[in-house]
Amino acid sequence: MFAAVYGMTVIGLQAHLIRVEVDVSNGLPSFEIVGLPNTAVREARDRVRSAIRNSGFQFPLQRVTVNLAPADLRKEGSGLDLPIAIGILAATEQCISAVLAKYVFSGELSLEGRLRPVPGVLTMAITLDNRNIDRDHQSEVLCLIVPPDNLLEARLVTGLETHSTATLVQIALGIENQGGFEDEIISQAPQIEATSGINVDWADVHGQQHAKRALEIAAAGGHNVILVGPPGSGKTLLAKAYSGILPLLSEQESIEVTQLFSVSGMLKSSGSLVQHRPFRNPHHTVTRAGMIGGGRELRPGELSFANHGVLFLDELPEFAREVLECLRQPLEDRQLTITRQSGSITYPAQVSVIASMNPCPCGYYGDLGRVCSCTPMQIKNYRGRISGPLLDRFDLHVEVPRLVYSELKTSRGPETSISVRERVMAARRKQWARLGPAKTNAEMSAKETKDYGELSPSGESLLHRVFDSQRLSARAHDRILKVARTIADLEDTQDIFPEHLAEALQFRTLDKSLIAP
Repeated sequence: MFAAVYGMTVIGLQAHLIRVEVDVSNGLPSFEIVGLPNTAVREARDRVRSAIRNSGFQFPLQRVTVNLAPADLRKEGSGLDLPIAIGILAATEQCISAVLAKYVFSGELSLEGRLRPVPGVLTMAITLDNRNIDRDHQSEVLCLIVPPDNLLEARLVTGLETHSTATLVQIALGIENQGGFEDEIISQAPQIEATSGINVDWADVHGQQHAKRALEIAAAGGHNVILVGPPGSGKTLLAKAYSGILPLLSEQESIEVTQLFSVSGMLKSSGSLVQHRPFRNPHHTVTRAGMIGGGRELRPGELSFANHGVLFLDELPEFAREVLECLRQPLEDRQLTITRQSGSITYPAQVSVIASMNPCPCGYYGDLGRVCSCTPMQIKNYRGRISGPLLDRFDLHVEVPRLVYSELKTSRGPETSISVRERVMAARRKQWARLGPAKTNAEMSAKETKDYGELSPSGESLLHRVFDSQRLSARAHDRILKVARTIADLEDTQDIFPEHLAEALQFRTLDKSLIAP
């Protein structure tokens, strides 16, 4: 007896259609799953056996062989429980198999036969919808069967027919009735979150106008920023307020972020797209795999979770050096490829990095109101934890001085996060018109930087003097031009004036002082 049904598995950010082939033959009772299953898939044997029995069906006392095709593709997750169970029921003629070719099943089974949610359903739905669009005329349109907790997530893809039932028994009845599932066939538009996405308002940050200006420039152009100042000066508060002045995600960015949260099991079951840019704040004890991803199953890390958002690295020198150095390539290429013995996966890394650090181990080097207790060697070793190549990837270096009492007691500032966000949005619209949708000045190529970062003769002379005197790198040269281009966009000017360049250059003054005290 033989039957075949369809399931799906998710590897990285890609979903793959799996043909689950079930053969029930005479022989000693056994249950084998072949086709490169991982541990979670192999353990489906016990879950499926108990779910079938506790649902009132008969589990065959024969030799059961399940093949997951293609056999050379690694299968992950518990989402193949449901198609394996349906395949066994079809092979033993306890479920009609004539219409199974139009369904794709995904779901974990409890021992009592109920469906539990699985991660990555949005990715499955997107892949299946694209397959239906690109299919040939002889192929049948496939619809997706998912657990109830995943139904709203699957219906974010409005062009795909999706169904859900709570138990294995109800799915078998729905197949027998050829569509008589519990839910109705509807196309649900994505729900929009009602919150503003602002946790710390711009107006609640006292003083620090210089740092606020730098962060506004960074938000407008998607630049990386490092904040340097004594403890308690407001570096962390500024970073948290920064996320509130960023534009809302575009539709495509929202789908990408929601998809990443879905495959990681971090998506709520509300059936809504993520509208606000992620803000990730990993602790400085994070491992390399926790930061960039990896592990046995090549899971994404904090860098990928911050895609299209903010990665805040508080107390930057306290991070392990190997963790910081692994950020250099993805910050430049805007994507991360993880290669291990088990395979290779590429994750997106379209992030803005905000880092903060103290100027020395005690935190008061350069503070006019406090005496630094560190020796020159201690300061040098502390700052030496950040390599020059990594520091070179920060577009703006911002000093955040200690607040005086009068600044601390002032009322809320006149500008809110909403008003600053409007200026940021206006600057980004200019960049999108110039560079393409969702592309910022920080992502300009070398040719685009040359074309759109052209300076006047006086500006060229100024940059020449600073470049030679501070011994800047070619990367720093391009990043200065990108920041100057962003400042010009904020000022709504087509040309980069010398004052725009001068403001960009003042945010590179820490290049030399951070290398040696």
